[in-house]
Amino acid sequence: MPIHSYTGGHVFTNGFIVDHNGTCIVIDAPALIHEVIQDHGLKPTHLLLTHQHFDHTEDVEALQNMGVKVLMHSPYSETLIRQKEARENWGLPVNITPFEADTLLDGENEIKIGDLEIKIFHIPGHSPDSVAFYIPELDVVFAGDTLMAESMGRTDLPGGSHEQLVEGIKKHLYSLPDETALCSGHGPVSSIDHEKQNNPFI
Repeated sequence: MPIHSYTGGHVFTNGFIVDHNGTCIVIDAPALIHEVIQDHGLKPTHLLLTHQHFDHTEDVEALQNMGVKVLMHSPYSETLIRQKEARENWGLPVNITPFEADTLLDGENEIKIGDLEIKIFHIPGHSPDSVAFYIPELDVVFAGDTLMAESMGRTDLPGGSHEQLVEGIKKHLYSLPDETALCSGHGPVSSIDHEKQNNPFI
């Protein structure tokens, strides 16, 4: 699978780089993922954000400085970023410069970048702006913090909803082919079939 994974930042957040037939995109931007991209000599054109929480957006500025276009569900929001809480409540030295999206995905169900057709599922519950990106050609879904290996995103933050998250996972993710690889914001890669059989939270 033409996918590079990287885990970085204060809470061990996963970012992914898809490099397929001349198309290179990044999914989420944990701290210092741009260094991995440079070390591998990759030339991504687009960054897809599964949501705006600080641990997924720490490297947005660095990627934008490389000319990468940012696509996300909703406009930049301090409420969605949650960096003030990260600094004041958790003592994390988070400092994210406000940024603008090149494309907002609210209301979009599918986009095409290069030769990759990418389906978009809006799945609130962990964060109001959470989306998952499904690439049928590669049999992979990038789910951010909605669904993780035998786990799911926390729903106790403002704007969270356990019911919404479970409903969205069942509707959009559990309906995907069983063999679909599940690449999440934290933890190891899983599969839709494994989660349907083993996830205790859904």
